[in-house]
Amino acid sequence: MRKLTEIEQYVVDRVREKRIHSGLTQAVLSVAMELNPKFVGNVERTNTDDKYNINHLKKISEILGCSMRDFFPE
Repeated sequence: MRKLTEIEQYVVDRVREKRIHSGLTQAVLSVAMELNPKFVGNVERTNTDDKYNINHLKKISEILGCSMRDFFPE
């Protein structure tokens, strides 16, 4: 396990905020992404090697009805 970079932590935090605002649990978002129900929880805990990739972020933006740009700083 490695420490997240500043941008990785930013992305995790923005996805979490959007997920919670949309009323979705970690498991529901994971399943909607067609992944293991524990995936989003593992990413958000940051003590596992699970990370979002660009394809995950595209799918999350579709599910949450937002832009992928919402997950990145200016």
